[in-house]
Amino acid sequence: MTENKAQDQSKDRLYGIATVELVKRLFDRDINRVVLLMRHSAREYDPDINDLLNPLTDEGRAYSREFGRQLPKDVFVKGYASPPERCVETGELVVDAHVAESGLAQGVRPVEGLGVFYGIDQIKMWKGMKAAGGLSAYLAQWLGNEVSEDAMLSPTYAATTILRLLKGKLDSPSEHPKQLDLCVSHDMTVLFIRHFFGLEPVDAQPVEYLDGLALYFDESELTLESQHGGRVLIKLPPY
Repeated sequence: MTENKAQDQSKDRLYGIATVELVKRLFDRDINRVVLLMRHSAREYDPDINDLLNPLTDEGRAYSREFGRQLPKDVFVKGYASPPERCVETGELVVDAHVAESGLAQGVRPVEGLGVFYGIDQIKMWKGMKAAGGLSAYLAQWLGNEVSEDAMLSPTYAATTILRLLKGKLDSPSEHPKQLDLCVSHDMTVLFIRHFFGLEPVDAQPVEYLDGLALYFDESELTLESQHGGRVLIKLPPY
């Protein structure tokens, strides 16, 4: 989304390493089903087009491929993505690279619930974000119920909707001993979920490219874990 553009100036950094390590740790602990909510890879910032139309950079494509190459080869990967091209392409490149390294996978399907559906009026959302001074400040206002209801859905409704979507993947049957459901989204969504469920303060650190959160069952406990090491138990309210 409108995250710190300084991140894009780094051509030498490999993004996604900590996220891959989180995935590996979980499967090494015999947790055989993981849903990963992850930000897309490095993107362009063309101010003359709709922000959601900005595609991946060449570096972003390379980061995505490397991410896929590093995933455990005995894990079946099933891909989902927010509809914008940069999210779908991130997922496709990860899946293709995993398959090229002898992994098994299923192609990427666009899912509206991984997008910015909670922005009722995205023009008002972008203007509010600019006025607030950036993404973290705007999220803090939204979470503090300081944002107009005609601009954004309720934070509680949005967070519950996203977690129900992810848990639905976790609950769905699988024919594979180990499965990773890869859900590619945006920094705004990852930062929002990370803060809403108490993993980190909203201004603790930015969500960089390919950063992610893992949802899984630890025995019978629904657990959300950050690549930064935080872990919380999730109790979703009844419908």
